[in-house]
Amino acid sequence: MKDVHIAITNDDGIHSPGLRAAVEAVADLGRITIIAPTDQQTATGRGLTGNKQSRLQRLEYPGGTSSLEAYHCPCSPAQVVRHAMFTLFRSEKPDILISGINYGENLGNMISCSGTVGAALEASSHGVPGLAVSKQTDIASHHNYTSQDWRGAAHFLRKFTALVLDKGLPADVDLLKIDVPDGADEQTGWLMTRLSRSSYYTKHLDNTSIDMRVCDFKTRIVVAEEELESDSDIYALAVEKQVAVTPLSLDFTSRVDLSTLRDSLAS
Repeated sequence: MKDVHIAITNDDGIHSPGLRAAVEAVADLGRITIIAPTDQQTATGRGLTGNKQSRLQRLEYPGGTSSLEAYHCPCSPAQVVRHAMFTLFRSEKPDILISGINYGENLGNMISCSGTVGAALEASSHGVPGLAVSKQTDIASHHNYTSQDWRGAAHFLRKFTALVLDKGLPADVDLLKIDVPDGADEQTGWLMTRLSRSSYYTKHLDNTSIDMRVCDFKTRIVVAEEELESDSDIYALAVEKQVAVTPLSLDFTSRVDLSTLRDSLAS
């Protein structure tokens, strides 16, 4: 029987406690290879950015075993994953790629900005099923390694990793986006959700003008419960305090009837 091979990445950098929690959660499920950015790469989406002169560098991961290899590269998560697919994994792709555990939930219509999701999408484009796992934190933790209780997020990461390894993903599902509310434990429920069309993170500054700098705006979370779809990822996490499991597809095509749309545009 083929040994299970699990790749793990993130967008918070190779020294993130969230990545360590992910490694520990699935350590007994198979052989693990870490391929992570050297440093913080939050909000890089699926961008292929970073030092194009760099290469994957081997790292002795603290507490690692003989079945764990770790590499890092000063590039965006998607770039690191893409490079690994053509180099480290050129002969044999991993069975699954886990991206996370991320500091901060990834919800609603801005997930294309997420480096966590971007890394999993990149893996999916190479035929590797992915999980993008994020833990709800305060905004101040998005760029800092604050102390967190990872046990709830680790539980659901392990649960869905085992399920995907056992059953695979159905057609048109390339990855699962999993967002775990703060304070979740093994008894917390989970809901299969759709991606909300609403915003979750917004920018705010009083008395804005054309002279405002990008960095002048402050990020805040706005949840307009009355406007949310009741089956959405934002509603599940922010209102119902449940784990939101959202199936995502590489196919961004609108589900509109193409013939009808063609006729309406041609008329």
